[in-house]
Amino acid sequence: MRDVCWRCRRPRPVCYCALLPSLPTRTRVVLLQHPRERRVGIGTARMTHLSLPNSELHEGVVFEEDPRIMALAADPTTAVLFPGGDPDPAAGPPVLSLLVVDGTWWQARKMLAVNPRLAAVRRIGVTPRAPGNYRIRREPRPECLATVEAVASALGALEGEPARFDEMLRAFEFMVDRQIEHQARSDGPRRRSRGPAASPLGPLRPYLAAPERVVLVEGGANSGWPADAGAAGPRSELVHLVASRASGERFEAFLRPRRPLGPSVAHQLEVPERRLLDGEEAGAALARFRAFVGPGGVLGAWGAFTADLLAQEGLGRPPSLDLRYLCARHLRRRPGGVANGARALLCGEPTEPAEPTPRGSGRAGRTLGWLEVVLARLLDLAGEEDVAARGAA
Repeated sequence: MRDVCWRCRRPRPVCYCALLPSLPTRTRVVLLQHPRERRVGIGTARMTHLSLPNSELHEGVVFEEDPRIMALAADPTTAVLFPGGDPDPAAGPPVLSLLVVDGTWWQARKMLAVNPRLAAVRRIGVTPRAPGNYRIRREPRPECLATVEAVASALGALEGEPARFDEMLRAFEFMVDRQIEHQARSDGPRRRSRGPAASPLGPLRPYLAAPERVVLVEGGANSGWPADAGAAGPRSELVHLVASRASGERFEAFLRPRRPLGPSVAHQLEVPERRLLDGEEAGAALARFRAFVGPGGVLGAWGAFTADLLAQEGLGRPPSLDLRYLCARHLRRRPGGVANGARALLCGEPTEPAEPTPRGSGRAGRTLGWLEVVLARLLDLAGEEDVAARGAA
């Protein structure tokens, strides 16, 4: 077993404790660390906590029953540090407590989603004075810095002393440089790698830094006509379409049936029949959907059903990800429906997955909510594989 420093929990040769400052602050910094992030050796929440005497470090996913965190969430002088928040934190009401969600981009979004009182707290962001230095880990957006970088920048703005909090970055820079050196001089000949595709989740790697490129989509069809109806052509047509992005954008369209509505379609899709009959013209709805996907969008769906419907409607075959296939490859078994697949992927997580918020009407909207859970988990797993592969290189 390696000799590990009890304080920073890093191997002794790369211990950064000697570089840690002790910086008093007016602002109470409260770090909320996702349990999976605690196991990441190159994480920076503990480094941040050790640098700030006026700080707390809590581990968990759901804090709704935590009296300390809920008391802070109810305090008007508390703010949450999160990408996309107010970029000028010193301009609003004074911030005496700063809640910092520590995890991957998807873990952080999930933590806010399952903590509604935390999600309702005022959010502040930071505008980096320079590009982030987290060269050993990918960040999804330029403003998504390492936790220690984001906290140093926020405290500099809140307390009006940016240079003083730059001292927090010395240990961080040391850790990054040592990790890169270790990767460059790893012992023995490098094994030939088959590349990212060797991993079951390899197809997701291009989207780790830009998850908003994946457009999750689910469709509902008008089908079930009697065999003697005499209608030529395909037996199904798209009548309901919902989609979403990681950025929070949503799309929904009801397409007016071009054939008689099947007798049980409205019941199966769990939407009022009148909404289907009063839907918009198919060409207009699909034009809106093309604009929503955009030139760089990649469709993500559970199986091929929705992609087939879209192709049948003349949309062609845009780049796509079959999340059912990726889920099956990771689990090494058939996942069943999307809800079962999501629960299987989250098996062993600190919290049992709850029914997600529907992202549209009827059954399609409910399925889309589960698809968001599946994609978030698969991206987390792909990111962890990527970090592990680069660390072992």
